[in-house]
Amino acid sequence: MKQRITALWSSLIDGLTFKKLLLIVTGAMICSFGIHNIHQRTNITEGGIIGLMLLIEHWFQISPAYITPILDISCYLLAYKFLGTGFIKMSVISTTCVSAFYKLWEQFPPMLPDLSDHPLIAAVCGGIFVGIGVGLIIRQGGSSGGDDALALTISRTMHWRLSRAYLFTDLTVLVLSLSYIPFNRIVFSLITVTISSFLVDWVKEYRRA
Repeated sequence: MKQRITALWSSLIDGLTFKKLLLIVTGAMICSFGIHNIHQRTNITEGGIIGLMLLIEHWFQISPAYITPILDISCYLLAYKFLGTGFIKMSVISTTCVSAFYKLWEQFPPMLPDLSDHPLIAAVCGGIFVGIGVGLIIRQGGSSGGDDALALTISRTMHWRLSRAYLFTDLTVLVLSLSYIPFNRIVFSLITVTISSFLVDWVKEYRRA
């Protein structure tokens, strides 16, 4: 068993430089910090997989414990077909880092002021944290979850900019979410996903040309 674990770990880190690992860890720290301290506290809903999970839970009363793994696995299987094994390896490392930081932040009291009474500021700040954090992860060839895998697959197959692919998935889910969430709450989610989508694209492509 120990040899298998060692072999699996060696396979995952093959080709992973210290710089890449450091940037993945930094990205995971930033995006998870923003979601935990801003989005979750202010009840700003998400597009993508998280929003779709909440939508299915509301209308079909299916537990997120079952929905989320099915949606994430489906997105990763699709990504594997179009993006290859290297992407999956990097995604295992990056999603593990994101999960670890979520667990870490939960051990501390909130580190930012409660922005529940200032939803516009929360939407902007939350979008910045997520956009920069996820952008750093994707720049290294990984993803922070099924949302990223789906957006990257759409971007690759449709030849769209990554920001357009993110907006397409996020806006589709948020429009569907209007079936049970008032517009005055959805509008702040539209703001945060728009900001995060463009920041992810900007960070991913920064100074590559």
